[in-house]
Amino acid sequence: MARSQPSIVPPFLLLLLLLGCRTGDARSAFACGGGATAGLPFCRQSLPIHARVRDLIGRLTLNEKVRMLVNNAAGVPRLGIGGYEWWSEALHGVSNLGPGVHFGGEFPGATSFPQVISSAASFNASLWELIGRAVSDEARAMYNGGQAGLTFWSPNVNIYRDPRWGRGQETPGEDPTVVGRYAAAYVRGLQQPYGGHSGHNRLKLAACCKHYTAYDLDNWKGYDRFHFNAKVSKQDLEDTFDVPFRACVVEGKVASVMCSYNQVNGVPTCADPNLLRTTIRSQWNLNGYIVSDCDSVGVLYNSQHYTSTPEEAAADAIKAAQYTEGAIKQGKLTQVDVNNALTNTLTVQMRLGMYDGDPSRQPFGNLGPQHVCTQSHQHLSLDAARQSIVLLKNQPNSLPLSPSHFRNIAVIGPNSAATVTMIGNYAGIPCGYTSPLEGIGKYVKTTHEAGCTNVMCSGNQPMDAAVKAARVSDATILIMGLDQTIEAETRDRVGLLLPGRQPELVTKVAAASKGPCILVLLCGGPVDVSFAKNDPKIAAILWAGYPGQAGGAAIADVIFGAFNPGGKLPVTWYPQEFAEKVAMTNMNMRANPSNGYPGRSYRFYKGPVVYPFGHGLTYTRFTHSIAHAPTELTVQLAGRRAAADAHNSTTSNTLIKVNHARCDDLVIPIHVDVKNEGDLDGSHAVLVFSTPPVLSSSHESAPLKQLVAFEKVHVFAKSQTRVTLSVDVCKDLSIADNNGIRRIPIGEHSFQIGDLSHSFSLKAEALRF
Repeated sequence: MARSQPSIVPPFLLLLLLLGCRTGDARSAFACGGGATAGLPFCRQSLPIHARVRDLIGRLTLNEKVRMLVNNAAGVPRLGIGGYEWWSEALHGVSNLGPGVHFGGEFPGATSFPQVISSAASFNASLWELIGRAVSDEARAMYNGGQAGLTFWSPNVNIYRDPRWGRGQETPGEDPTVVGRYAAAYVRGLQQPYGGHSGHNRLKLAACCKHYTAYDLDNWKGYDRFHFNAKVSKQDLEDTFDVPFRACVVEGKVASVMCSYNQVNGVPTCADPNLLRTTIRSQWNLNGYIVSDCDSVGVLYNSQHYTSTPEEAAADAIKAAQYTEGAIKQGKLTQVDVNNALTNTLTVQMRLGMYDGDPSRQPFGNLGPQHVCTQSHQHLSLDAARQSIVLLKNQPNSLPLSPSHFRNIAVIGPNSAATVTMIGNYAGIPCGYTSPLEGIGKYVKTTHEAGCTNVMCSGNQPMDAAVKAARVSDATILIMGLDQTIEAETRDRVGLLLPGRQPELVTKVAAASKGPCILVLLCGGPVDVSFAKNDPKIAAILWAGYPGQAGGAAIADVIFGAFNPGGKLPVTWYPQEFAEKVAMTNMNMRANPSNGYPGRSYRFYKGPVVYPFGHGLTYTRFTHSIAHAPTELTVQLAGRRAAADAHNSTTSNTLIKVNHARCDDLVIPIHVDVKNEGDLDGSHAVLVFSTPPVLSSSHESAPLKQLVAFEKVHVFAKSQTRVTLSVDVCKDLSIADNNGIRRIPIGEHSFQIGDLSHSFSLKAEALRF
C-alpha cells in the first residue's frame, strides 16, 4: 500500500531535474555568445568548469534557479542565457518524440536503426557503439541547426524480465551482462568524451540511462506503472536489476540517470535516498544529474499519495517552480539543496559547450545537414538489421532460397508491406523505408496478398486469396507478428500467442503452399509459435524484431543468401502456459519449487521453452575448440576477516566476500578457436556461460548458469580464427547472496562454449605480511 503520511525525506544530493514532459518548442540557445556577459567568469573557457558553475549560480535569483530545474528550462535574459529544452530522445536514432527535437527544413528525418532488442540480438558490442556514434553525429548536426538539444534520454537499460512487457522492445534483453555491456557501449558512442580526464572531460552529447530501477510493468490487468510497488529482494536488485545501471555509470561514465515511476519496496524510486544518493552517487560516483521520469515527482503526490502535500514532493525531489519555492518557504528545502541540484545540471551543460559561445566555432561545429542520413549511416542501419535477424528454424536445404529457382514468390501477411511497424517505438522520421515486400521484390517476382488486414487479424479476413497465391507460387513468405497496437509503452500483453487468426492464416497457407513456406516474425516481444515450430510444412522461421528503416532489405538479403544470419535470441521465448500461470507482478527472478513458481530468464527459469536464450542458426557450421584456458586460479585475500574466510575455506561450498578479495588482475583468459566448416562466410557470436560449484542449501538460489563473456567474430568459409575472451572473477563469477552481498564461490566452476565444457578451479588463500 502507498504511504500517505511519510516523514519528510531529506533532499540530500538526490534533487532532480524535473522532466515534466510538457510539449514546447525546441530551444537550443547557447550562452556567452557576446555582449556584456561574455566577459563574466562563467563564460571564460580558461577557468575550471566547477569555478564557472559556482560563479553562475551566485548570480542567479531563487526564482531563476528553480525555473532552470525543469525540462523546459526558462532562460535568464539579463545574463544572456536562453531557454533550453532538456527532453530529447535517441533510443535507436534521433527521435522527435520529445519536444527537444524538430524535424523539417534542412532536417526532414534521421537514420532509423533497428529497435534495441533487435540490435542486441547481434551480440556485437562494436556495432552498438558504432550506432551510438552515428546517432551522435546526426543529433549534434541538428543541434547546430537549432532543431535539437544535446541531452538525450537514452538508452533504456531495464532488464526484460517479463515477455509481456510492452517496452521490452526498447531494451537489450534479459541478461544483465549483455544489457550492461550494451549500456556502456551505446553511452560511449553517444557521448564521445574528449579533452581533460574522466569526470572533467567534454561531451559531444549527454546520454541518460533509464529507468532506475526494477521498472518493467506498464499496464497489465489493472496494475499500472504509476501505482505499482515492485517488491524486490536485495539479491535480485544486486545481481539483476542494478547491473546495467552500474555499467552505465561506472563503465560508460553516463551524464545522467532517470528514476522510474514505480515504487521499490514501498518507496518511490525518485524519492529514495538509498537508491539515488547512496547507490548512484556515493557507490557508483555518478558525475552528472538525476532526472525524474515524466511527471513522476508529481506522481508521488497525486497518484501514489506518498506525500501529503506537493511541497513535500518537491522537497523529496524537485517538482516544479511554484512548489519548489513553496517548499523552501516552508523550510522543507534550502537554497543549498537547490544549488547542489543546479550544480549537477549546469556542469553537464558546460561539459557540452553550451556556455562556450557559438556552436559553429566549437568542436563538432562543422556537423550539419550533410551529416544526417548519410550513405554510411544508412548502410550501417542495413548492416545492423542483417546482423540482428535470428534464424530460429531451418529444415534441411530450405534456406537460403535461390532467386534463379524460386522466381515467383507469394508474399503474405499483415506485416508484409510494413514500414512504420519496422522501426518500433521511440523512433523519429526515417530517411526512407524498404518494406519486406519491396526487399523481396528486388530479388524475385512477387504476388502480394495481406491475408489479414492488420495484426489483430480478427473477424472476416481475406485468407482465401492468400491461400490461392501460395498454391500457385514457387515459394511462400509469410510476414506476421505484432506492432505498437499490441505491445508498446502503457500497453503490456496478456498472452504470448500471435493475435487473432494469425495462426490460422499461417497454417492454412503453409498447407497449401506449392513450395517451401518461410515464416518471418516482426515483433519486439517473444511469441509462442510452437505450432509453426512443429509444423513440417513450415520450412523456416526468422525473427526480425523491429529491424529499422532498412528492415525489408535485410530480411530479403538473409532469405536469398546475400547475408548469412548470425543473430541469437537476447530473451527466452516462453510458451503460452507461462503467461497463464505466472503473474506479471511477481518480481522474483528465482524459482520457488514450494509454490510452483518457475523463475525468470534462462539464469533461473525451470520450465519448458519455445526457443532458449542464445538460440540462433546459421547457413554454415561453426565449431569451437579451446586453444588455451587455465584450469585453476588462487584468489588472494587480505585483512583479518578475509584471512578467517580463507582459513575456513575448502575446495567447495565456500563463498568469499568480493570486498575481501584482491581483485586486481583476477582475470581468466580463454582462447577459443572458431572454425567455419561450411561453404559460406559468416559471423558467429561466441558465448561463454559459467556454472558455479554446487553450493550449500543456504545459497541454492545461485544462477543455474550465467553468461560471463561474449564476442562476435567473422570467419571465412573453410577457415579458422582465434578469439580471446576475458572472465573477471570478481565481477563475472561472483554471485549475490540473500543480503545482496557479492561473493565468489570457491571450488569447481564449469565454462560452456557451445558444445564444449571446461572445468576451472578457484582456490583462496590469505596474504601473509
